[in-house]
Parts: sequence; structure tokens; C-alpha cells
Amino acid sequence: MHYKSLFHTLPCGSKLHLMSIKASDESKGIPVLMIHGMVEDGRIFYHHSGKGLGSYLAKHGYDVYVADLRGLGKSTPKIHRNSEHGQTETIVTDIPALINFVLEQTQHPQLHLVAHSWGGVNINASLLRFPKLADKVISASYFGSKRRIRTKNFERFFKVDIFWNRLGLVISHKKGFLPAKALKVGSENETLKTHIQCVEWVKKDEWIDSDDNFNYNEAAKNNNLPATLYIAAIKDRALGHKDDVKLFMDESKNNRCKYLFLSKKLGNALDYNHINMLTAPEAIKDHFPKVLKWMHSHEK
Repeated sequence: MHYKSLFHTLPCGSKLHLMSIKASDESKGIPVLMIHGMVEDGRIFYHHSGKGLGSYLAKHGYDVYVADLRGLGKSTPKIHRNSEHGQTETIVTDIPALINFVLEQTQHPQLHLVAHSWGGVNINASLLRFPKLADKVISASYFGSKRRIRTKNFERFFKVDIFWNRLGLVISHKKGFLPAKALKVGSENETLKTHIQCVEWVKKDEWIDSDDNFNYNEAAKNNNLPATLYIAAIKDRALGHKDDVKLFMDESKNNRCKYLFLSKKLGNALDYNHINMLTAPEAIKDHFPKVLKWMHSHEK
């Protein structure tokens, strides 16, 4: 496998990092762009040892590009108390820039998208806001992606209601950013604006941008979102609960979608959770082939 770091400079001067993963230097397969979720970076999708969905797809002929969103992973500058960007900038500027950068690099007219958790929310929002951007996407596959969290259990109460929506937000306001790494609640920090905007979307039924009041619920009524596979796992009890994944799937109003639920009772090797649905070795023979089949089925 060939791993190479690439950087795309935004108009503001920030640099977005992408890890290019190819089976060989000569590989010219269909491109795949992978977008991570909150308090993490692109490493959720790959490891230089060859593990992960990114490496798996590259082995099957795809040109894989794993992004680190602004200020995260190897993107620069790193998030600090004076970082001003948030969720809106991710949706309006960064995701379109990443899609266009990958297509320019590969000289392909279209690509596949893969996301984990909140990454799927950001992608759908970007594609709903910019319909012409959606025309550049062959298919999408989302792992544990939800916008609203409505399931009720102890894990949700502790992780979402107590920490993310309350205590964590107090800390973010005090520090000027969410120090998720120091708090050991994530592998990367988040900006204050991103945290505030995420909490708002998690809590409210209305899907509206707080910067310019763009209404994603209205945009979804006349959308052309790509064929999308929504994946949920039985032990993902709070951050991507099956009912909340379905809720996100329904509000996106995409009639070209499919739902995949992972559990041992349904024949899977493990009862997966929010993280190991992407990192467990068993996934390589379990549900990664289903993602591959989904992608193949939408290529002309």
C-alpha cells in the first residue's frame, strides 16, 4: 500500500490534510473521499499497517483520500482558543473544497463518499446546500451518522445530556475550545463554534444553519442526494443509535437509500459499537464487503 500526505490550502490560509491511499503509485481507480466525525480525525479510517476501511477500499482498486477537517489531525493550524471556524465553514467551504480537490487530483468526474458519525451530517448538509456538488457523487456510505439524538438510555444521558450538551459546553466556553484530548473524550479538540452549532442541531428538530438560517429541511424536499447506505450497530447506544440513524435517513428524504444494521443476531461476527464498526479486524470480512458491493452497484 502507498500512503502519501497531500495538502489543500483554503482561501483563509488554513491547510486541509488528506491521506492518499493507493494500492500502487500507478493506481487510477475511482476516487473515494472519507470524512470523519466530531472529536476525531481521519485515522478512524486507516492505519499504515494496512488496517481500516480506507486501506481495504484501496486494496480493491479505489483511489482513497482520507480528510482531516480544519485544524484536526495533520491539518493546520491546529485548533486553539482563538479558532473562529465552525460547522458552517465545514459545510459551506471545506467539504466542497475537498470534493473538488480530489476530483482535480484524479481527473475523474465523480467520486464516492464515506463518513463516520457527524461526518455524514456535514456531508448531507453540504450536498443539500449545493445541489451541483451532489452531481459529482456516485454514492455515499455513512457509519453511525445521526443529527438528532432522541433515544433514551443511561449512555445517552451521560455522554450527550450531561457531558456534550452541558458540562462539555461550559468547558468549551471557558477554554475557548473543547479540549477533548485532555479530557480523554476524543482524539482531537473542537472549536467553540463547532461545539455550539452541533449541540443546537442535536437538540432541535429544525435543521437550520445558525449563521444564515439556511433551512436544510426545506432543501431536502427537493434534493438530489446520492444513493446512500446508512449503517448502524447494536452496541452504538448513544452516538449513532439505530433509531437516530433512521431518523437522520428519513429527514434527508433520500429515496435512494438503504439501511444496514450490524448485530450477531443478524449474522455479524461481532456486536459492533460506534468505533469498532470501523476498526475491528472482523469488519474486513463482515460488513466492509457490503460497503464495497454498494459502491460497485452504483457505478456505470
